[in-house]
Amino acid sequence: MDALRKQASKLRDQVAKQQQAVIKQFSASGYEHSDVMVIDELELQRHQQLEKLYRSTRSGKDFQRELIKAAEAFTAIGYKHIEAGTKLSEECGKYGVENANDEILGKAASIYGDARKHVEKEQEDFTRLLFSQILEPLRAMINGAPLEDARHLAQRYSRMRQEAETQASEVSRRQARVREAPIPENVTKLHAAEARMQELKANMAILGKEATAALAAVESQQQRLTFQRLIAMVEGERTYHERVAAILHQIEAEMVSDKQRRESAPPSIPSNLMSDKTKYFLAEAMHGFEASSDKELSLAIGDYVVVRKVSPSGWSEGECRGRNGWFPSAYVERRQRLPNTNGTPDFY
Repeated sequence: MDALRKQASKLRDQVAKQQQAVIKQFSASGYEHSDVMVIDELELQRHQQLEKLYRSTRSGKDFQRELIKAAEAFTAIGYKHIEAGTKLSEECGKYGVENANDEILGKAASIYGDARKHVEKEQEDFTRLLFSQILEPLRAMINGAPLEDARHLAQRYSRMRQEAETQASEVSRRQARVREAPIPENVTKLHAAEARMQELKANMAILGKEATAALAAVESQQQRLTFQRLIAMVEGERTYHERVAAILHQIEAEMVSDKQRRESAPPSIPSNLMSDKTKYFLAEAMHGFEASSDKELSLAIGDYVVVRKVSPSGWSEGECRGRNGWFPSAYVERRQRLPNTNGTPDFY
């Protein structure tokens, strides 16, 4: 008879263990890899909520780390950009000084060298923004106490669930012992196990609420801070590119305008190139021309000009109403030649 009772008790223990294994399989936690038993419906809901919050905050932390890596890479590239740009600015300025007689290229090099200083200033400001508004706040959030404290509470809750599972198994064994032998000793041990189980459930409820509230608060703060830093990164990068584009557009316009102005300006003919055989002629202005510098000669339609020099560049030099200067050759038509240097008239 005793042998049968022992065998029956052994079978009940095996069945209880199998039941616990099934419960573990369907209630496994996603954090801390804990395998725990579902105590009741309310506890299951709290457990699932904590599991979701734990995964969410971990995912948010990983995303913050990726933003930090990107900001660190941008910062490193920025410092190299500043170093290279500063070197180029110095070389451009040096070339402009050493080649001042090259009015087009030398001036363009000087203009670009000065502009590069402003470009590197914008790069420096953007790099500083990445450090102060992206790197520092995100690092503080990742390493801060609120996140670690909340996750620590969740981990304590996970360990308490494991302890509750063990205690539930103990209660099951004590109940089986009482059914087999309802002696006072077994009943007392069962009551003690049940009391411990109730204590664990009460503590789990309190700790679960605290962990849920703490993780929910951290998740909200984490998402809000990450979104703000992401916007700050986008705005900073947009502002940087807009300002650099404006600087480059301005210097391009200045370089092209200076080149066009120098190429279109009337040539300066040294007086020693004027020979005794130079022949002048009389021309009539067919179009009005407004001088834009002291070297140019204003003309009105119908004015007569004594033309002394015609340049291949499309400009002519002459005198009209007591003033000398250059004007577009196409604006006048030749009427007759004036006496040459030997006094002999030469008509067109």
